[in-house]
Amino acid sequence: MPRIELTTDVQAVPEAVFDACLDVGTHTESMGTSAERAVGGVTTGRLGAGDVVTWEARHFGLPWRMTVRITEYRRPDGFTDEQMRGPFRHWRHEHRFTPHPADPSATVMRDVIEFTAPMGLVGRLVASLILRPYLRRLITRRNAYLAITLGATSPPHV
Repeated sequence: MPRIELTTDVQAVPEAVFDACLDVGTHTESMGTSAERAVGGVTTGRLGAGDVVTWEARHFGLPWRMTVRITEYRRPDGFTDEQMRGPFRHWRHEHRFTPHPADPSATVMRDVIEFTAPMGLVGRLVASLILRPYLRRLITRRNAYLAITLGATSPPHV
């Protein structure tokens, strides 16, 4: 199963980073390159425990739609969203927020994404060779947007 792990330092307290990551509008703004927007479930405001949202976007020039549920919610430590319906056989994205060890007014934001593609062996090859690098870049751009918006201390790193 492909796995992506990213760590980003953000010059904001964990509560602020947690809230920004669950805000539908902030998410939409951070995903501008793929024209992502909420089209079902919670479409405005901040997502909470158990909430469901359907995202629509364009990736590789094609329309994609994915419905996720917030399956874990522990403010301000983290939350997890998991695909209910969509293009992946499996999708789980953990978002973790810890106070920065060198600066109590900053946060270490950590993303752990595990996913599998449909279509057996062909799907595994596509996931490894195309989807994993693409998704890493997409989430890195999203995290850079959040870090800049909330006050960056460093660029995202792996």
